Amino acid sequence: MVIFLFSSSPLFSQAGAGRGRISGEVVDEKGNPVVSAKLNLQFQENKEIVRETTTDNKGKWKIGGLGSGIWLITVSAEGFIPYQKTINVSQLERNPYLNIVLKKAEEQFFETAPEIGLFEEGSKLFREERFKEAVAAFEKFLEKNPDLYQVHFSLGNCYKEMRDVEQALKEYQVILDNVDEKNEKDKKLKAKTLAAIGECYLETDEMDSAQEYFKQSLALSPDDEILAYNVGEIYFAHQKLDEAIEYFKLASEIKPGWSDPYYKLGLVYLNKNDSQKAIEYLSKFLEKEPDSARSVNVKNIIDYLKKR
Repeated sequence: MVIFLFSSSPLFSQAGAGRGRISGEVVDEKGNPVVSAKLNLQFQENKEIVRETTTDNKGKWKIGGLGSGIWLITVSAEGFIPYQKTINVSQLERNPYLNIVLKKAEEQFFETAPEIGLFEEGSKLFREERFKEAVAAFEKFLEKNPDLYQVHFSLGNCYKEMRDVEQALKEYQVILDNVDEKNEKDKKLKAKTLAAIGECYLETDEMDSAQEYFKQSLALSPDDEILAYNVGEIYFAHQKLDEAIEYFKLASEIKPGWSDPYYKLGLVYLNKNDSQKAIEYLSKFLEKEPDSARSVNVKNIIDYLKKR
């Protein structure tokens, strides 16, 4: 006769509770730590089970006592767009270290405007890729706040994602017609708008126009490594590899300690089948970010390339 023994180990405790642990850090787009960001973890098998924690003064966090299964992580901080991610937590294996990047909320331009909920709804729909519905929400918000020309940037982004380049360019032009470059927020918005226009022209294979707008964007904000990096990302997504290299290198020159441009340079050179350069830049990435979930993958790539 077989006798089954039920252990009191956390592995067999109530759903959602156990000995699983996860940790990570929360930073902004420039790599600066986000202090006191709130993390809410919801167990997906029983959504009434919730765990919470906050980041420390280095943007780091950790939480234990988690059961095995899927958890939804929501990260929020004042002035930033909320971030969500699902992770499969294991009690038996080491869980990956989570590097979470929060983006600044555009609502900072008009956070006290009437009917701000309509703008927030539009932003949420945009993140969910429900672009037509997002346009409707943004337009309703504009009806209540017709002087808030900054909303046209969000509208332009919606039309760009819908591949309606003509309408996107019209929305972005409203920004260019109204910004005040003496205002620092407006200046940054104009730089982002110029880059977005460049992306529109890239979509229509008008390379000269795209390059011109990207250059104008960087000329307006030459010390903005995020902008340079994003232009590199745009080119990389369109498989314009030499142009992507130019802007990823620019981002690394503006902020030498930032690991992401080196990582992307390694990937670009992989796409160009240049193993030597890929190893060079991936190794530089490891110097900047030696212990993360990405670094494990990068080490495997380097080992593979060296054995070829």
